[in-house]
Amino acid sequence: MDAMARIEQALQAAMARIELPGGPPRLAAAMRHSVFPRGARVRPRLCLAVAAACGEDDPLITDAAAAAIELLHCASLVHDDLPAFDNAPTRRGRPSVHAAYGEPLAVLAGDALIVAAFETLARGAMGRPERLAPLVLAVGRAVGMPFGICAGQAWESEPEVVLAAYQQAKTGALFAASTMAGAAAAGAEPAPWRQLGECLGEAYQVVDDILDVTSSPEALGKPIGVDAALGRPNAAAQLGLPGAVARLEQLVAEAVGSIPPCPGAAELRALMLVEAQRRLPKELARSAA
Repeated sequence: MDAMARIEQALQAAMARIELPGGPPRLAAAMRHSVFPRGARVRPRLCLAVAAACGEDDPLITDAAAAAIELLHCASLVHDDLPAFDNAPTRRGRPSVHAAYGEPLAVLAGDALIVAAFETLARGAMGRPERLAPLVLAVGRAVGMPFGICAGQAWESEPEVVLAAYQQAKTGALFAASTMAGAAAAGAEPAPWRQLGECLGEAYQVVDDILDVTSSPEALGKPIGVDAALGRPNAAAQLGLPGAVARLEQLVAEAVGSIPPCPGAAELRALMLVEAQRRLPKELARSAA
């Protein structure tokens, strides 16, 4: 089974537990709306790739870790789209959760997805209980304070923001969780994998910043120009388009160079380079050069 099929199967299993009879059906529908149809699933694919590179020996726990990370990502998008933050009417080319189900259910859907993520992680680790604590620590740190995605969102309310710190918390934290959880799920030491995730996360945010000022709502499936409208930090705005592309190239090089020794290191390096090239359109890189 390929990576995307594994991720979708694990997410469907997690949603099936949410949708058991007796619960509020509209809340369950709002949660499903946030998770499906799928996005790029970048973070869970990264989790699976690192686990494979480390010599994965228990796909069940790896799939649970990947699904938990995607549920947390989806929760962050639901909250990010709320009127209190971006007030985004669309996500992935269709109405955002608050636009489709109302603000109260959107808040609850995001909260419930966070809980579901940790429940999914616990269920998947039942056969390997010694791996649960490193997994929970890696994933939990990526969500809360002082360095997780909640902190990243909160930086937008501060009067002064350091761009790298903001990007590492808002985006890099969950990428770091993806690499560290992949290692922990395979029984490897997670700490050496943090730098890879942080570099990839910041690189992903730089690309997102570039697309926010150069792409279209139709291409992205969400509004553009949001950072400028809300006065938020943006790498393309602060560094200029050529500077942002140069920073992206630097981050990708740092990420590839940070991969710890492992059985699948060469394959993982090749995958990282392919993903970086795929994410940023070639014509944009040429125009910025």
